[in-house]
Amino acid sequence: MEKTNDKLTVQNQFVSPWQYRWGLMRRNRGAMIGLAILVTFGILAAAAPWIAPFDPIKMDLLNTLKPPTSEHWLGTDELGRDALSRLLYGARISLTIGFVIEAIAVTVGVSIGAISGYFGGKIDAILMRLVDVISAFPFLIIAIAAVAVLGPSLLNMLLVLTGVLWVRYARLIRGLVLTIKTQEYVEAAQALGGSHVQIIFRHIIPGCLGVIIVQATFGIAGTILTASGLSFLGMGAQPPTAEWGAMLSGAKPHLRSLPVLSIAPGMAIMFTVLAINFVGDALRDAFDPHVLKVKLD
Repeated sequence: MEKTNDKLTVQNQFVSPWQYRWGLMRRNRGAMIGLAILVTFGILAAAAPWIAPFDPIKMDLLNTLKPPTSEHWLGTDELGRDALSRLLYGARISLTIGFVIEAIAVTVGVSIGAISGYFGGKIDAILMRLVDVISAFPFLIIAIAAVAVLGPSLLNMLLVLTGVLWVRYARLIRGLVLTIKTQEYVEAAQALGGSHVQIIFRHIIPGCLGVIIVQATFGIAGTILTASGLSFLGMGAQPPTAEWGAMLSGAKPHLRSLPVLSIAPGMAIMFTVLAINFVGDALRDAFDPHVLKVKLD
């Protein structure tokens, strides 16, 4: 295998690095299973308004805590709401929380880390001291304290998590930028008069893209777990919002009498996080330069 003009020669065929990585992903059975689970959950979440059998917040006090039947496949909760409908609508919120929070954290963290590493000096010292201060406190303690001060709500939880999670990307990208900015192609761009913004966002950050993608993939799983945990503690989504963590909290008193109310959202969280981790493991292998000896069909 040889690298020629940004393409890899694999069995006498030219493929781009991205095509090659996708080929490695396709060979990973766990990644394909995880991707299938995520796509399925995504489709179910997007189609929830059309496939959910009932309104997720409509109460039916004459049919509370009913076991699974042909009408209510997962039974009903303490207010007579259909558990399956709430599970489907909960997927919309839980998945959106994970992807949106991580996308914002990546954008903020990568930008700050790149600026800090590129300019160095006082800018680097100020930004990294801010990172050190935030990192000095346990993440979950900060999140719980901030949500308690601002008030429990889905929006406040999103703001708090976003305000904390960018730190891990800032420190990671700063370290990469310190190495990349000494490369010859970056020095050539500087010599040709490229602006700082162009050099950072067109030459340096693309060199960090593989690491960012892998880190963000694992970060999404952690964010979904954290958001579900905060909702379980009553500091995230508030009733009557259908969210997996909040559903677990509401089903807690009925764990013995109607366990399906706890099992369904718990399994949804577990399979989602497992699927994301499977994909993350495959991405980590695909972006590892030492695996280029693997051949595609």
